[in-house]
Amino acid sequence: MNTRVVVTGIGMITPLGLDTPSTWEGLIAGKSGVDYITSFDPQGFETKIAAEVKNFDPANYLDRKEARRMDRFIQFAAVASLEAVKQANLKIDPTNSERIGVMIASGIGGIQTLSQQFGVLHEKGPSRVSPFLVPMMLGDMASGQVSMILGAKGPSFSTISSCCSGADAVGEAFELIRRGEVEAVIAGGTEAAICPIGIAGFNACQALSRRNDEPQKASRPFDAQRDGFVMGEGAAVLVLESVDHALKRGAEPLAELTGYGASSDAYHITQPAPEGEGGARAMRLALKKASVRAEDVGYINAHGTSTPLNDKYETMAIKSAFGEEAYKIPISSTKSMTGHLLGAGGALEAAICALAIKTSTIPPTINLEYPDSECDLDYTPCNARLQKVNVAMSNSLGFGGHNTSLILQAWR
Repeated sequence: MNTRVVVTGIGMITPLGLDTPSTWEGLIAGKSGVDYITSFDPQGFETKIAAEVKNFDPANYLDRKEARRMDRFIQFAAVASLEAVKQANLKIDPTNSERIGVMIASGIGGIQTLSQQFGVLHEKGPSRVSPFLVPMMLGDMASGQVSMILGAKGPSFSTISSCCSGADAVGEAFELIRRGEVEAVIAGGTEAAICPIGIAGFNACQALSRRNDEPQKASRPFDAQRDGFVMGEGAAVLVLESVDHALKRGAEPLAELTGYGASSDAYHITQPAPEGEGGARAMRLALKKASVRAEDVGYINAHGTSTPLNDKYETMAIKSAFGEEAYKIPISSTKSMTGHLLGAGGALEAAICALAIKTSTIPPTINLEYPDSECDLDYTPCNARLQKVNVAMSNSLGFGGHNTSLILQAWR
């Protein structure tokens, strides 16, 4: 079977807002969600900045007792899922629950709980470790908890592929529906790794920006002065459905998901393959599956992390996949505003592509002040652009050599 798949709902928790409308408004305004870290004292750390989710109280959305038994990454996923399902007006009940799945990824999982409980073990001994440690830290528990909250009894699991995790969750959910195994999937990604061990670990591998004097300007994809990514946190969840299921219940599709391509560099644990060879293959695979020509693509949401090698090689990969058409396509990296949501990034950026299609608006790449001669494409610098988008591509590239591309199209 090759069932068509549509997006009918979107939920977001990001450094720009606690829901989809506020996040989208911030993106179009070119607002930065980066600031000094407040969740812990970063004194002594090389990096003192991050894109934190602000003013989030899970008790405003979830049962207070149950929320205390969830790591922050699970809380984000639960709240984003509730928003997505509400927007889709998807009612899950005994008549359809076994045909609705959940696939919410996390690249890192409950690192905040794990880190905190190591402190308890060290200071108070093994008998004081929380009985909820394991279910709070496991990466699959965002999917598990969401399936319980919503009553979805179809397949429920998590993809883990570093910074491609959320994109792969959306892609694999797409394939489940295409094969006719389910009618709908609540799919996306979530992450909450802004904690001392998370920041220290990424600092140790020289990945994070150290532009501590100008937090809002630290994430600057494709800019000649970029010096590393800014860690973000949050979640994005999409309701994906078969066309028949969506139309039968009167849902209005926001966009259609038509292509998914994944590849591996088989090259290095952190660096992309030279000239972005693996990323280019993922893009070509996605275009082929979607039956889309290079000249049909009207927007690319780039992985665009603001690291020297990623941005250079992703630019080369786009040129390889699109040829001369690469110079005609508006591209942006919304990580310039949200920071890098790690395992949630690909899901967030797929959702952003759906909104770009729906609103005919391309969000900008902010902080692109000093052009890099090796990054010479149209990155939509500084300001959003009103432009019709019929086909959009979302790229994700991850540690371990993972590459994922998704294609979304206007619903017809």
